[in-house]
Amino acid sequence: MDGVPESHTGWTFVTNHARVLAVIADNHSARIRDIAARCRLTERAVQKIIADLEQDGYLSHVREGRTNTYRIEPGKVLRHPAEAGLTVASLLSLLVQDEADRNPAPESRPHTPA
Repeated sequence: MDGVPESHTGWTFVTNHARVLAVIADNHSARIRDIAARCRLTERAVQKIIADLEQDGYLSHVREGRTNTYRIEPGKVLRHPAEAGLTVASLLSLLVQDEADRNPAPESRPHTPA
């Protein structure tokens, strides 16, 4: 899969649940296998995360033939007390960007002096 970053060891700022939600926000018909590849997770882990998100009302899906189409609940409030009042839409506005914004062309990247 093109544009997928290499795996990373150590801690990160974003949870796997947030990553999966952001991938689904980018493509509401994303396959489990593609979500797993983008998030660098196993398909089983993605299935569990989607089940968690559905169980708590952050996500739902409709089966259309062989494809799932996901629906995110943008007004749902985040779970952690430190984020009290922040919604899924607020989180996704930080995480989801157009592909062009994620991988700017070399000539448009800011120059960093050596």
